[in-house]
Amino acid sequence: MSGISAGLFLAFSYLNSAHASATSQPMVAPNAAEWTSPQIAQILDKTMFLKLAPDTAGLSVAESQTLALLLEAGHLLHDIYLQAQHQDALRSKADLLARASNQADSADQAKAEQLLKLYSIFKGPIATSLDNKRVPYLAVAEPVLGKNRYPWGITKAQVDAELKLYPQDASSLLHPRSLVRSNQPANLAKDLAVLAKYPVLDTLHPGLKQDLQALQKDKQRSLYAVPYSVAYAQNILAAYHLLHKASDTIAEQDKDFADYLKHRARDLLSDDYEAGDASWITGRFNKLNAQIGSYETYDDGLYGTKTAFSMSILLKDQQRSQELRAAIKDLQALEDSLPYANHKKVSSDIPIGVYNVIADFGQARGTNTASILPNESHITKKYGRTILLRYNIMTNQAIFTSNKAQWDSVMADSFDDHLSIQSNFQRTLWHEIGHYMGPAQDKQGRTLDIALENNSNLYEEMKSDLVSLYAAAHLRTTGYHDDASLRAVYAGGIMRTLQKVKPRRSESYKTMQLMTMNYFLAHDVLKFDKDKTQLSINYAGYPAAVKSLLAKLLDIQYQGNKAASERFIEDYNTWDPTLHGALAQKMLDTKQPRYRMVSYQALEE
Repeated sequence: MSGISAGLFLAFSYLNSAHASATSQPMVAPNAAEWTSPQIAQILDKTMFLKLAPDTAGLSVAESQTLALLLEAGHLLHDIYLQAQHQDALRSKADLLARASNQADSADQAKAEQLLKLYSIFKGPIATSLDNKRVPYLAVAEPVLGKNRYPWGITKAQVDAELKLYPQDASSLLHPRSLVRSNQPANLAKDLAVLAKYPVLDTLHPGLKQDLQALQKDKQRSLYAVPYSVAYAQNILAAYHLLHKASDTIAEQDKDFADYLKHRARDLLSDDYEAGDASWITGRFNKLNAQIGSYETYDDGLYGTKTAFSMSILLKDQQRSQELRAAIKDLQALEDSLPYANHKKVSSDIPIGVYNVIADFGQARGTNTASILPNESHITKKYGRTILLRYNIMTNQAIFTSNKAQWDSVMADSFDDHLSIQSNFQRTLWHEIGHYMGPAQDKQGRTLDIALENNSNLYEEMKSDLVSLYAAAHLRTTGYHDDASLRAVYAGGIMRTLQKVKPRRSESYKTMQLMTMNYFLAHDVLKFDKDKTQLSINYAGYPAAVKSLLAKLLDIQYQGNKAASERFIEDYNTWDPTLHGALAQKMLDTKQPRYRMVSYQALEE
């Protein structure tokens, strides 16, 4: 198999036989052509290739066997993620694998191998172009906002119209772990066949079969929803058995981790994560940890409610984890100091650990620095959340060197050494803790994803960025930071806001970063020189600007006013080609990589 590692082939080989459109509608005719070799080269020439290879030699036989089972389950969940991203994702992947294995046509084989690299970088057949547009690089359908978690190409107005007619269907259609289908005989027959084939799913979803049977006679409703476990039954059941086997394998050495894996296996079948999340948050694991399931909603461009599958397999850094837990004290004092009135109780005994990534799958694949999960308010209220810091990504020297070159290109010379490799670690750590802070519900008692809809992620991430910066000043008074480390965190906060291209409005992270930069410019934290070619930081004005912006964000969350949230975004989501564009070009001129492709030693890549 020329040019393809065994691990890459294995990673791409778990194909779900039901890889056609999730709605069983006729596929949209592809309206894109496959990229040429020069177009492919443009992306690969601007890609940083990273390999994660933490030392697993210290794992016991049982831990190594457990790791192998988790890796196998990860491949299954990765394919579910791909299928949910694009209706042609698995078909196009299978086509590329076949071409890459065809030694009869060496030229096409070589091109297919390059296209598989793009597939790995972009996690599917849609690329982010150099001018930050989402475009197909294979002969597949153009991307749509709802991706493949709704009937392909459906609009928010169409779903809203259905909800207006049948408001009682909102809980199922907007459920974080349900797939929305068109009410067609073929779809209903397919889902009923799954329940018949897997009685355990029928048992764990009482009433679903009767609802689907009733829909066969209902000619009025145009949409319905099924749990992810039914939509992706084949892979879910296979992952269930692997997690159960992993639980049995590790039980004698790590009872807490075994309990978590056992509960999470059942969670995948029930689409109710409370048992697994409770075990995950309260458990105290030895060496291995794993983020398993469907949590984050960033990929849902229609409502921001549908979650995406991911899996991260992590090796604990025991010493750094112990040091970190000892350093975190009295988070209630930080919460009480935040600029809003409706404070809540927070615990200082939060599950937090420093880890090295062994392998990532699904939405987690890439260079994700940290996670704080779960997100569901009824679970977090009871058990809290767990924080996973990915040390071998956060302190990766190649990533820092690239960021530092861009920093130096736009900042005045006197600020060159203010950014350090620990800047991102500390800023990210307190960003994740920031998710513990502030309102979890609006004043009407609604969760923020319901109140602010597709803006909820943007405000939550922006709030946590600001809490991180706000906390830095607070932590200087406690002695956690000295002047140099405080400055490094502030510099990291500015680095976070620098954009190499104009963000798309659908990009929550990049949009809120641009908004923060514009707020800092408006409040003289950031200043251009007279030629408007370099930036300086006004550290003296930094804390007050952070506090005022944080107060606005917390108020928008508490008020739960979607229209007000839109207005604030419109006010600060502005891009001036002569300012932002000029800075972006200076960073681009450093010729630093624009993309990252991560490989994993554990997958033999």
